[in-house]
Amino acid sequence: MSRVRLPDFPWDALAEYGSKAKAHPDGIVDLSIGTPVDPVPAGIRDALASVSDLPGYPATHGTPALRSAAIDALRRRHGIDGIDPAAVLPTIGSKELVAWLPRLLGFGPGDTVVIPELAYPTYEVGVLMAGAQVLRADGLTALGPQRPAMIWLNSPSNPTGRMLGVEHLRKVVEWARERDVIVASDECYLALGWEGEPLSLLHPSVHGGRLDNLLAVHSLSKSANLASYRAGFVTGDPELVAGLLAARKHAGMIVPRPVQEAMVAALTDDEALAAQRERYARRRTVLRKALLDSGFRIDHSEAGLYLWATRDEDAWATVDWLAGLGILAAPGTFYGPSGKQHVRIALTATDERVQAAADRLAQ
Repeated sequence: MSRVRLPDFPWDALAEYGSKAKAHPDGIVDLSIGTPVDPVPAGIRDALASVSDLPGYPATHGTPALRSAAIDALRRRHGIDGIDPAAVLPTIGSKELVAWLPRLLGFGPGDTVVIPELAYPTYEVGVLMAGAQVLRADGLTALGPQRPAMIWLNSPSNPTGRMLGVEHLRKVVEWARERDVIVASDECYLALGWEGEPLSLLHPSVHGGRLDNLLAVHSLSKSANLASYRAGFVTGDPELVAGLLAARKHAGMIVPRPVQEAMVAALTDDEALAAQRERYARRRTVLRKALLDSGFRIDHSEAGLYLWATRDEDAWATVDWLAGLGILAAPGTFYGPSGKQHVRIALTATDERVQAAADRLAQ
């Protein structure tokens, strides 16, 4: 019997450097992962508790209120129009959907799925779990004559913070339409643009009024501090979403009802989103200056929760040097071979820990 061979979980390789960073007299500043550290807004917690006494199974498709709130938020926050309420499907966070999407769409041996050159490891893992082939490519010319089953986009990017412009997105959509290829865009950082406004694959300026073969994945982990809630959704092509819904009903892949209620609150609270953006912007300013002043170069990083930084040396050497200062970062090699000289610095630490990192870099 064949078994899927998956790569080792990358962050396990950081244990040695984590121990070194923890030995710092003032403790570790962990900037290696993008996990929220700020409180969950009170309105979201109240919404979660308000339906905690419901004993029945929740709807896989989510409540009508949740789907409506998602559509309204996409329109209000990102200028996305024309989404069918039936084409919104809650997911157990965005990572789960990224991991299972190739399998849920029926891809397998003989299919190729394109992922970004630098990509969060789950894109590759999801393709491997489906038994399909991975191709890393950022440009269409790299694909040559072949026709992949699907193309993954991630804008703003994890790890680089790069944003894809409207012309790039249009070209991908047009190319894919000519070949009947699905395009899926991971947009969990869409609300966190710093040096420009990130654009969704589902924006009318990109797709021209047609959503066929287009999917966008959204998450509330970063924008609303709901990583522990596992709250996300996918939307786009009604036919594709209907197929995903049918498969998820059979598999029992259901967002808990209290979490669905919390998602409604998060999607309607623009003030809480603005406050969280301000926190990340403040931390970004402090860390960016400290890194530049200490000899780093920062590439891309126009949006998202990370600074893509380099000292033009092996990534692991930089990780080790930072660990000596009590700062833990992720090596760029976690995200693909072309990240071998970069580290990913997360903005997800408290103001106090971010300032501590800046002070250590200044020394």
